[in-house]
Amino acid sequence: MSNPFEYVSAASHNKKDLMTNTENDKLAEKGYMPFITNKAFSYFPDSIAFANEMNSLWHLENKLQFSFYLNILRPRKRIKKWFKEKQDDNIEFLCDVYKCNRRVARQYLNILSDDQLTLLKKEQKKGGVNE
Repeated sequence: MSNPFEYVSAASHNKKDLMTNTENDKLAEKGYMPFITNKAFSYFPDSIAFANEMNSLWHLENKLQFSFYLNILRPRKRIKKWFKEKQDDNIEFLCDVYKCNRRVARQYLNILSDDQLTLLKKEQKKGGVNE
């Protein structure tokens, strides 16, 4: 298994044991990532206590942790979209200029008008071959 989210969906709603009776059980067990699985199950009210329990029992083998989820969770689709934040060039630019984090740069972007932002970009222009 190369995709750790396959283990989450198998334990959550497929109820298919991905670690036994496979071509290579050792490799299937190595592909399991407890952190990702625990994080995925921590988003839902019916599985957060189980995720917390597995976090406290981090030292257990991967097969035991997966087996715990496989047998204790009721079959249900638990899908959480993990979105990456959209890349905004203006925020990156403000982070570089003001040496601040993204949250503060977002606040600056709300305050600055388009004309002020354009003027700031002109002032910061470094020139060179590609500019």
